Amino acid sequence: MRQWADFSVSESDGGKAPVLVLSGSLRVHSIGDLDSRLRALGGGYSAIDLSGVTDIDTTGAWLTMEFARKHGIEITGASERAERLFAAVGDLDEAEPKPPMRPFITRTLEELGDLVTNWGSGFVRTVGFFGALMATMGTTIVHPSRFRAKALVHHMQHVGVNALWIVGLMSFLIGIVIAQQGAVQLAQFGAEFYTINLTGRLSMRELGVLMTAIMVAGRSGSAFAAQIGTMKLTEEVDAMRTIGVAPMESLVLPRVLAAMIMMPLLGFYAAICSIIGGAFISNFALDIPFFAFLRRTQEVVPITDVWIGLIKAPVFALIVALAGCYQGMQVSGNAEEVGSRTTQAVVTAIFTVIVLDAFFAVFFTKIGWK
Repeated sequence: MRQWADFSVSESDGGKAPVLVLSGSLRVHSIGDLDSRLRALGGGYSAIDLSGVTDIDTTGAWLTMEFARKHGIEITGASERAERLFAAVGDLDEAEPKPPMRPFITRTLEELGDLVTNWGSGFVRTVGFFGALMATMGTTIVHPSRFRAKALVHHMQHVGVNALWIVGLMSFLIGIVIAQQGAVQLAQFGAEFYTINLTGRLSMRELGVLMTAIMVAGRSGSAFAAQIGTMKLTEEVDAMRTIGVAPMESLVLPRVLAAMIMMPLLGFYAAICSIIGGAFISNFALDIPFFAFLRRTQEVVPITDVWIGLIKAPVFALIVALAGCYQGMQVSGNAEEVGSRTTQAVVTAIFTVIVLDAFFAVFFTKIGWK
């Protein structure tokens, strides 16, 4: 039969304050309402006597120590087990000393230094990852039978075919925005007709491939990081190495090649959709016939703009796929890191693509491709 915890008050020797005597089992399932009853008692006791306690656990030890500390009284009659529990509970209650707060400038410089160091080490690891990819590509060229063509086709469908509708819709709407806003500004000079030049060249040279790269980074780059990261977390990558399958050959290379093959096609497709969007809004807002807009675009857009977009596309695709695969291969620990690495892959890819696009804009202008 369960023995419930209880207490009583006994007179102490020498005229001191009375002693609070606890009895029964001080275990979590036997304490009952003892805590509330003790709080209602208040203080005024010289000691707490545990000689009548038959059993005790951590909950009972904590309850007894809290009452003793609150009223500044000692504990007597404790068994050896109770003494060990009091020591353990006392160790848990000891607050760790807080380190002194360092000056704001010192903390800021230290965080900045850590950030720069992490960037440097991350750059070195990324270059090493790229080198491993190039070595794998060379091995695949020497031994074509090791190339995974089915995986390449699968990822080409994921990166390219499945993205046609979202890339096309986005580019169509961007073309509408460019044409409409460009017409508003050019109308101040009576040059609305040059909206065709603005929309055609901007779409074909810059925005078509740039916006496609950003969309692929958010859609496929994140998928690469999440897929490989999950495989790394579930130890599938380690299992592949164990059976003699190189992860770079089976996981990374098909994804990178699929992105590099499909990105030029998607970029050109996006530029065409953007021009069609500009022609669509111009037919209503500027009274420029739809097919007249398209014919004029063919006249004013030089072939160099097409080549610039096609040259930039594989480079952007390499950055996006490399960021996704690299971050996925860095996953370790827990599922939370899969999300963190996926976010890093998207942010890194978009930031690098925009920086490279600015470099390409200056470079092609300097060499005369204006």
